[in-house]
Amino acid sequence: MFTIEQIKAAHNTIRSGADFPVYIQNLMQIGVNGYETYSVDGHSTYFGYDEFTIDSGPLYESIIVSDKKNKTQFLLDLKANQNDKTDFLTFCRDCAKSGIEKWIVDIGEMTCTYYDKEGDPILKETIHTPFEVSHL
Repeated sequence: MFTIEQIKAAHNTIRSGADFPVYIQNLMQIGVNGYETYSVDGHSTYFGYDEFTIDSGPLYESIIVSDKKNKTQFLLDLKANQNDKTDFLTFCRDCAKSGIEKWIVDIGEMTCTYYDKEGDPILKETIHTPFEVSHL
């Protein structure tokens, strides 16, 4: 079973969304199967084998998630984060402004799906990690 300390250590290696693939790879190594993160306060629930879960607790004071979806602005903010132009807190605030309540990362499927407050998916991305594959 993994611990919050192990997850924090993995999280501390990322500065922006540009580092996200390496973060996912590090989570895989400690046994995380997936997680969901909430833009309201940055807390995440991590899932492991045998129905193991652990919660990070809030990372910042609660913010309001807009009832109005703005997919166009969200995509611009996501791109900025993935290009190392924003940090995690800024990205969470941007998500909240665009009506993104949470995102779910499924490490088995290698996807990240963003949801609005009604639970409707807004965007599903494929995660590309920097794995090196050797052929024997």
